[in-house]
Amino acid sequence: MFRHAPKRSDNTKYYEILGVSKSASQDELKKAYKKAAMKNHPDKGGDPEKFKELAQAYDVLNDPEKREIYDQYGEDALKEGMGGGDASNTPFDIFEQLFGGAFGGGSSSRSRKKRGEDVVHSLQVSLEDLYNGATKKHSVSRNILCQKCKGKGSKSGTSGRCYECRGSGMKISIRQIGPGMFQQMQHVCPDCRGSGESISEGDRCPQCKGSKVTREMKVLEVHVEKGMQDGRKIVFKREADEAPDSIPGDVIFVLDQKEHPKFTRKFDDLYVEHTLSLTEALCGFQFALPHLDGRGLLIKSNPGEVIKPGQYKAINDEGMPQHARSFMKGKLVIHFNVDFPESGFLSPDKCQSLEAILPHRSSAMSLDDEYEETTLHDVDMEEEVRQRERRRRREAYDDGDEDDDPSMPRMACSQQ
Repeated sequence: MFRHAPKRSDNTKYYEILGVSKSASQDELKKAYKKAAMKNHPDKGGDPEKFKELAQAYDVLNDPEKREIYDQYGEDALKEGMGGGDASNTPFDIFEQLFGGAFGGGSSSRSRKKRGEDVVHSLQVSLEDLYNGATKKHSVSRNILCQKCKGKGSKSGTSGRCYECRGSGMKISIRQIGPGMFQQMQHVCPDCRGSGESISEGDRCPQCKGSKVTREMKVLEVHVEKGMQDGRKIVFKREADEAPDSIPGDVIFVLDQKEHPKFTRKFDDLYVEHTLSLTEALCGFQFALPHLDGRGLLIKSNPGEVIKPGQYKAINDEGMPQHARSFMKGKLVIHFNVDFPESGFLSPDKCQSLEAILPHRSSAMSLDDEYEETTLHDVDMEEEVRQRERRRRREAYDDGDEDDDPSMPRMACSQQ
């Protein structure tokens, strides 16, 4: 009981959460809660926090005594202890009391099944698989509930509490790590393997030996759809290990695209490198390009077209198909390289003949002026960078040895 009148606080929040007026009847409260709770139930992908708020609001307003206190003094009065009630009720308890376990959750949230862990596999696929689509068969090994004992582990279908862990499934051990210092560690009970149950030797199921599960090999057909991206997840719902009183996790395959010797994928576009001779770059070319679906594409230049080194050209609708819209495709982009002939390929006479055909020089210089003649030589830029880096590290090391004040005399080693 309160020794003094509680302070008034907000008494409209719960009505707003349920979306009803302060004069709402019990039927209106129930209808509003049912609609909102079904929408926000976590098992249906709803918002757990919203589901909790709805349960709290309905629990108060559905109780005449609590509602009267809430209307008069607000939420803080209930928190201070007025109105009593069962504070141990969870949002799932309230939901299941009203709807009788609409999602198969049992009589209370404490009987709700836990979810097992997912199993993730990497699935290697080629670029051809992602272009054309493919079906891959993959064998998986998993635990399933023993068919003979129906996951009970015993012939009688019953089990006792584990003596070692007293039914908790966990054991606590203490070890000394120093003078007056001890460490407490918790680990799975080795006797019951965390189940908290004990089955006598004579009552154990002859098929699973009391483990409640057996091993199964299963072949899953993984359908790789056209246009799927590298790293895409393909999920097989509830195909992971089974265990008593739990929901199996998922088996997830993650696509791992192997490198292609010719094509490179960038989103829905395909890129390919092609090298032309100087003659082809200047005078025209045509070549066949084998595509990922086995077709041969004839690639050719337009009359009089000159291809420059490093130039890109694209062909529409010959790239990767878009996932779920395979009739739409990206671009096929060709990156052209030009292979120039080696020095000395042309004689002076041929050079003059070729110069007569090619565009004129951009500028001419008079040889009457005096210039210093230079000589060009080949240079390996990668080696130049490596030498520069080695020189920089050596200089940094030498500078470190000279950090001492040069005005200070250096100590010589004493001779014994």
